[in-house]
This record gives sequence, structure tokens and C-alpha cells, in this order.
Amino acid sequence: MQKESAPQTLVMKFGGTSVGSSEAMARVLQIVKDARAGWRHVVLVASALSGVTNLLLESAAAAAHGDSSQLPNAKQTLVAKHQSIADILIADETRRAAVMNEIDGLARLFVELCQAVSVLGETTPRTLDAAASLGERMSVRLLAAVLESAGIPSKYIEAGEIIITDDHFQAAHPDFALTTERTRRILLPLLEQGLTPVVTGFLGATREGIVTTLGRGGSDYSAGILGAVLPADEVWIWTDVDGIMTADPRIVPDAQTLPQISYSEIAELAYFGAKVLHPKTIRPLVEAGIGLRICNTFNPQHPGTRLVANGKNGAKLQKGEQIIKAVTAIRQQRLVTIEGRGMLGVPGVAARAFAAVASTGTSVPLITQASSEQSICFAIPSEASPSVLSALEKAFALELAQRDIDRIWATEEVSIITAVGEGTRYTPGVAGRIFTQLGSAEINVLAVAHGSSDVSISMVVNSAETEKAVRALHQLIIQ
Repeated sequence: MQKESAPQTLVMKFGGTSVGSSEAMARVLQIVKDARAGWRHVVLVASALSGVTNLLLESAAAAAHGDSSQLPNAKQTLVAKHQSIADILIADETRRAAVMNEIDGLARLFVELCQAVSVLGETTPRTLDAAASLGERMSVRLLAAVLESAGIPSKYIEAGEIIITDDHFQAAHPDFALTTERTRRILLPLLEQGLTPVVTGFLGATREGIVTTLGRGGSDYSAGILGAVLPADEVWIWTDVDGIMTADPRIVPDAQTLPQISYSEIAELAYFGAKVLHPKTIRPLVEAGIGLRICNTFNPQHPGTRLVANGKNGAKLQKGEQIIKAVTAIRQQRLVTIEGRGMLGVPGVAARAFAAVASTGTSVPLITQASSEQSICFAIPSEASPSVLSALEKAFALELAQRDIDRIWATEEVSIITAVGEGTRYTPGVAGRIFTQLGSAEINVLAVAHGSSDVSISMVVNSAETEKAVRALHQLIIQ
């Protein structure tokens, strides 16, 4: 999707496995060389090395509980992971020593941060963001040095300099106006000088310069933000799979790579559990009209999956077209039901219910309501169940006492299975085929919701039937 009036600018994001070893980073090096040969400007966004963010957060959590005994080992592991790559890919001893000195300094900063947490006996979202940010801050220094060592002019950039956010730590929201100004002011001169900026994924900063994060998996979002505000012509997400799959290959061995998928379809897949792309990545790119491609660092010749503009616009599927393109699952959910005859015709019950849920900070991925208005049912993450039930019982204490509401309860653990494909709402028989397929597999559907985007149908099944349901629906793709 090239814009004739715009410079040829490509943003490429590399995930943790793509930079997690010397072999992987060597592949990244070749990918960058090839990209620079075909594009005028190339911007890189890098995640922390695989396993590093988990190590940082686990060590911080242990310190909060008074256990600092593993900090020396954690520091040693952090440095060793980066050192092993530097030893192989950075030939110049002076450059290698310089970058490792910076990484060692960040590792020491992490130890000091955890020691302070141990003294206080607690962590705050701001502290966790400070700890989690260190992985990306280490990796961009290493990757930039590797590029320089290979003769590619490069400069690492900490995203806090260019992605400005609010202070909602651990899930910060960018200020696009400030981010646009900062990004263009800092990155465009570097690009004109022929440099390849290497930007920390996952991170931002408040106007005051306090480090924030965009949420786990947020490096994809970082790439989407930078692609939109530069603006880039395309954004490529490099990961360890060949693109968007028709299902999780660990569940469905014959899952296939989709050559293309619409923005609406990938938005539904990302929201309902697909791990290839961060759900927030898509919006800034859609609004800016920028192309997106999912690629495999370990199989760069594969075309991957391209995202395209939404195409069906409510049209029926034509003969021979797939009913659905992909099936995904969200595990570890519970269904919460509010039921009672006294709810019939009473306005505001749903509003009060979801206000109570919102007060716990819980997201609701699926909602359904009986046509008789005698019950409301919705899904929540399992771990949120106690706090949500408590908030609902408090909000409806009077109705429960008066028996207008009979009970508020949650099921055992369930999964949400979602079938995604454009045009499913307006194609006769699609829902029937889906439920016939599940019925033939003897899978009981506990609840159903049809996405308002008209590209998905979601069903709730018992947790034990998750894989069976995904495999059953996948048969509709490969028939």
C-alpha cells in the first residue's frame, strides 16, 4: 500500500524470539540489510530478548514479598543473555565493551530498584513499569550495536523520547498529537542522515518523562503508533510464525497460514485470543491507511499474511468461499449471570451491572441477555470472578433482599470459541452450519454472541471442550 506523495518508509517490529539469540539476531541483521536495499527509510522497533520481561517482573514480585535472594542470579542472567549475543555478533572489542557496560548499568539499576521494593514491601504500577522497561532498553542498545558492527549506521532511541502517554501505568494511552510532533522532530532527521533508528517497543513516557508501558505485547502497538505518526508506507511485524493462522497449530496441526485478512477480521481475532498481534495495533494503521504484514523471522521467504481493507461490507459469501477464516479461543473465563423475575421491564439493570464490573477494572469480552429480560449473562476472566461477584452483590443488595433478583452467580471455568469471517451475519445458513458442526461433535454451547462488526460469532463452551470445539469448527475452513 504505497502512497506516491509519501517517502518510502518502512517500520519493522521484531519480537522477543526474533532477537532472543545470536542466530535469531543474525537473521534480523540480514532482514534489515534487505529492507534497506528496497526502502529509502527503515525504522526498527525491538522487544526485550525472549524471557527477559518475565524475569524482570518475577524478580520484582519476589522482592515485594521480601525475597531478594535471587537478585544476583537474575542480574547475572540478564547480562549473560546479552553478552552471549554480543560476543558473536559484535567483532570490535571496544564497541562490544561499551554496549555491555551500558547493559550492565541497566542490570545494576534493576537490582537497586528491586532492593528498594523489598524495603517497601510492595510494588506499584509505576514501579513495575520501570522494572519491565529495562528489557527493551537493553535490547535496543544491543541491536543497534550489532547493526553498527555490520556497517549499518544506527542509533537506539528510548521510546519515552517520542511516544508520550498518560500516566495509566501498565496500560498507558498515547497522546497522538504530542507523539506525532516528537516522533517527526527526532526520527525524521535521523532517517534523512541515512541512520536506522532502533526504538524500544512496549514503552512510552508521560510528559514529565516518567516511563510507562503500553501493556504486555505492546511492542506491536508501538510499531503501529510509529507507523501512523511518521507516517510510514507499511508496517511489518516479525515474529516466529508464518503469519496469521486459521487456528492455533498446537490445537489444530493442519492449521494454515492466511495469505490475507481484513482489518475487521484480525481485530476480532486479536480481541478473542489470537496471540500474533496486539489488539490495539490495528486502529492507528486503519485510520492512517497504512499496510500491515505479519512475517516470520525464521522463514523470511514466506510471504506471511497481509492485512487488507475491509471488503465484504455485509455482502453474502459467494459459492466456494470459506464460511469462516479462522477459529480462536479465550481460556480461563467464567460466565456471570444475574437473574430474577423482578428484572422484567426494569430500566437501568444492565447499566448498574456493568458499572459495578467496571469499578473492579475488569474487561467483559462477551455479553448476552435473555429476550424475556429475566437474566443478563456475561463473561469475565476467571481471576476477576471473586471481585466482580462482590461488586455486583453490593450494587444489587436491595434487589437481592427484596427477591427482585434471585441470584448472582458464576459458572465453573469456560472458554470463548470465536469463528471469524467477513459476511457471516448476512449469509443464510452460516450460524446453522456452525452449530450443526458443534452438535455433531457433541459439544454443548452455554451461551452465544454475534459480534456487532458482522465478522464473528462467539460461543461459550465448557473448559474441557475447548480444543475439541476449535478442531470441530476448523473443519469448516478446510472442507
